[in-house]
Amino acid sequence: MLHCQNSVAETHYDILSVKEDATYEEIRKSYRMAILNYHPDKLQNKDETSGDQIELGDKFLKIQKAWEVLGNSRSRAVYDSDLRSYKNDTEVAEDIHLEDMMIEDGEVLELYYQCRCGDYFSVDCLELEKMGYKLLKHENKIFFKTEDALSSSVILPCGTCSLQIRLLIDTDNKISINVVV
Repeated sequence: MLHCQNSVAETHYDILSVKEDATYEEIRKSYRMAILNYHPDKLQNKDETSGDQIELGDKFLKIQKAWEVLGNSRSRAVYDSDLRSYKNDTEVAEDIHLEDMMIEDGEVLELYYQCRCGDYFSVDCLELEKMGYKLLKHENKIFFKTEDALSSSVILPCGTCSLQIRLLIDTDNKISINVVV
């Protein structure tokens, strides 16, 4: 029931950019705004490459599916129950903080942490932004910025083995980190 994109779970709430405790009206409003931005008829006039059109079409379908589930009280209740079960069943090898991670500064900022198998847990700033977290760099300080300013966490899977870690996000914390260029 959860959608995965780039190894990070994306929920219907993430797709519609609303909190899990959002009211029906908040969900409806967010859906209507999103559907206007991604409707295929509106996008035909834009000068986009075919790959971008396909990606935008996929986004439109995800928005539609999220609304079908969250717009109906019964299907939302089932989805919320499944979501809670998924979150409770997720075992992690360890909890880490932003200062525990290495950051590679390339085209995008990428956070990574070495797994005991030798591979890495990783997430980039674009994936985090889709979840509502903006990763900002100012001189040698890295910090998260969110609209709701609530601390939370993100589960990151290893690239090779079955281990997962929980990246604890403290939105008020600015941390000095060695950035690998």
